[in-house]
Order: sequence, then C-alpha cells, then structure tokens
Amino acid sequence: MSLHRPKPPLPSDDTRWKLVNATMRRNGYADHALIETLHSVQDAFGFLDETALRFVAGSLDVPLSKVFGVATFYHLFRLKPKGRHTCVVCTGTACYIKGAGVLVDALRAHHQVEPGETTADGALSVLTARCVGACGLAPAAVVDGEVVGKLAPEALLERLDQLEHATTAPAPPPRARAPA
Repeated sequence: MSLHRPKPPLPSDDTRWKLVNATMRRNGYADHALIETLHSVQDAFGFLDETALRFVAGSLDVPLSKVFGVATFYHLFRLKPKGRHTCVVCTGTACYIKGAGVLVDALRAHHQVEPGETTADGALSVLTARCVGACGLAPAAVVDGEVVGKLAPEALLERLDQLEHATTAPAPPPRARAPA
C-alpha cells in the first residue's frame, strides 16, 4: 500500500500554472514526467525560477535537488528571464581560433555581462555554444536567431546596439495623407 501525499497548491492564481498542472496530471504525476513538466513551465513562464522548481518537486514527489540538477544539466533550460535580444557566440574550434574569445571579451566589457547571463536592464542575453554550424563564417554568432559571420568585435557591438535602439526608439508619428 502506497501513501499518496497531497499535491501542493498552485503557486499563484496565474492561469499558466493550470497548464503546467495539466502536464503533470496527464502523466499521472509520475517522476518520469520531470523533463516534460520543466519544459511546460519554461514554455509558460519563459524560465524556471525557484518557486517553479519547488512546485514541480512537490507535485511530482521528487527531491528538489534532482529537479535542480535536471534544470541545470540541460542547456535548454533557463533559470533567469531571457533578454529582449539574444547573442550566442560560437566557441567551436574554427570560431575560437579566429577570435570568438575576443567577441566574448568585447560583450563582457561593453555590456557588463558574462556568458549565460542577461544584462541588468533585461536588454541582452549572452550565451556561448560549442558550434553553430557556420565554420566557414568564423568567428560567428547567432543574434536574435540570425547567424552572423566573420565578425569583428566592433561590428558585433554595433549590431547589438542597433537592435536595442530599434526596440526602444519611439515609433515615428503617422503621416498625414494628402487629399485625393
């Protein structure tokens, strides 16, 4: 005879928790649903915070250490909110030899952010990847999903500054139509 512990209450009234709970319920609150449940949380909220990790651990009756271990082992999971823009610097062999380290250093100095982190203003998340499959474009980065190659540090910083300026610039006023 197994004892069933009561499931923890939803962390808040946010309806996204109901989606997460549905994922766990569909899998019978079994521990094998851990990764799928973490994906559900991240899809709903954009990242995995401590509240989410504790809720999942309690709901699936899995130790918090195991939930945290899975969340930090797989690179697809984020423990912090993602920035408005993302820059993934390739650190594969070709890119590294051709200057990926200089790109990372430039990002660190200009944006005061380490790889794997987001700037304090939430504008930019900086990541590294072992290879983005663009060795002929080394050094390369993926900026908001677009592969950019043969990058000099100045060109990368300028591109990121333009992205943020385009995001924060006020929309131009609508033009008046000429009478027909």
